[in-house]
Amino acid sequence: SPNHTTTRTLMKLQGQVALVTGANRGLGSHFVRHLLAAGASKVYATARDTTTMPAELGSDPRVAVLNLDITDPASVAGAAAAAPDVTVLVNNAGVLGWGDVLTGDLDAFQRDLNTNYVGTLRAAREFVPVIERNGGGAIVNVLTLIALAPVAPMAGYSASKAAAHSMTLDRLRPLKKLNCQWRPLGTSPSVSARSINAAARAPVRPPVRGAAAAKVPSTAAPLRTVVFT
Repeated sequence: SPNHTTTRTLMKLQGQVALVTGANRGLGSHFVRHLLAAGASKVYATARDTTTMPAELGSDPRVAVLNLDITDPASVAGAAAAAPDVTVLVNNAGVLGWGDVLTGDLDAFQRDLNTNYVGTLRAAREFVPVIERNGGGAIVNVLTLIALAPVAPMAGYSASKAAAHSMTLDRLRPLKKLNCQWRPLGTSPSVSARSINAAARAPVRPPVRGAAAAKVPSTAAPLRTVVFT
């Protein structure tokens, strides 16, 4: 309702060149489709395994499919070199390892942090100079309500998203000087779980469709939906 939701247009996408990480399924492929529908002139759809990219995306002449593993510095540097015209970076790639604080697999927790936090930061660092050279743009980090309200069986994931949220807020002021907007984008926990871990067996609601940004429910503050048009 109007009392609980605010909407702000962040930037126009007409003619923009975007790069989406983890674009081969779930929210990632949805972002690619919306960017194209909103008028982006080109979208780099990236994934660790490009053979899993949806066929309709790979066949669109406006889509350039790239290999990108955000946990690999060389891969990220290579993607930045291969996509020198990017003005919008959507940091969507992520992983989810199940387990609570005391009994969860620490290797899985490390993987969550290395991907969802360090990998996201690595991609942002690599593409900030690219976006700056192209006259400015935006970086969108896909986060989750779990960043603020941890869920016990997702202890590692919760911590990694909390770190990514903190990092996103920390970089807002410095990036303004570079003409680069940096924004968090919220998703519901169920959408995140389905999108980033298709192999997980947990009850989840159907994924959000038909919107650029998912709304994050909160009892503590009004919703803010960041909209690209």
